Amino acid sequence: MSIDPDGLTGRFAALTTAHVADACLRAGVPVRCAPAEVRPVVAGGRLAGRVLPARHAGSVDVFLEAIDRAAPGDVLVVDNAGRTDEACVGDLVVLEARAAGLAGLVVWGLHRDTGDIAALGLPVFSLGATPTGPQRLDPRPADALAAARVGPWTVGPADLALADADGVLFVPADRAGDLFALAESIRDTERRQADRIRAGESLRAQVGFDAYLAGRAEHPGLTFREHLRAVGGAIEE
Repeated sequence: MSIDPDGLTGRFAALTTAHVADACLRAGVPVRCAPAEVRPVVAGGRLAGRVLPARHAGSVDVFLEAIDRAAPGDVLVVDNAGRTDEACVGDLVVLEARAAGLAGLVVWGLHRDTGDIAALGLPVFSLGATPTGPQRLDPRPADALAAARVGPWTVGPADLALADADGVLFVPADRAGDLFALAESIRDTERRQADRIRAGESLRAQVGFDAYLAGRAEHPGLTFREHLRAVGGAIEE
């Protein structure tokens, strides 16, 4: 799969994960968000890139092997089963990822060395931090480099990871062009709506909210989403 990391990053820079999530919803693509607890180590962090999966079993070598196979712009997605009793990623792994040209890391687990990671400047999203590293060494799964699980989702190289202040979203790479185009349309519509609100025209007026209330009074089963579709509104419930 050929992905232009610069083009991807540049296009996502003008969007948010919320725009892309709405685009997934409208396109009938599953909305695969990491659990809300997965947050950026440094506020304001953003990343976009192909998923580079690695399942942790207690040893750092799986990350080094994944990075050895990486292409510039990939995002190392670490599956540590959401454990909160150990950190599985520290500053050396993040530094190695940066040196290899990766776009960042998403960790379904904890990190440590927070200060050093922040100083490196590579975006890292994780469940949080703890001082202790692993005190175990489990058998390594045969598919440790094939797929990673983040919350309820299993992702792999056929997916893109997108992350910003709202969290982490995974989308199929082969749908990225269509989803980004739809997300850009959603963004532009929302900006126009916001401009109209600032100019004095309420959102209620823009979407004909009085007509919706009247219609609902006559037909109690009428939903706001149905009303929006009927009037050509752009926002979703």
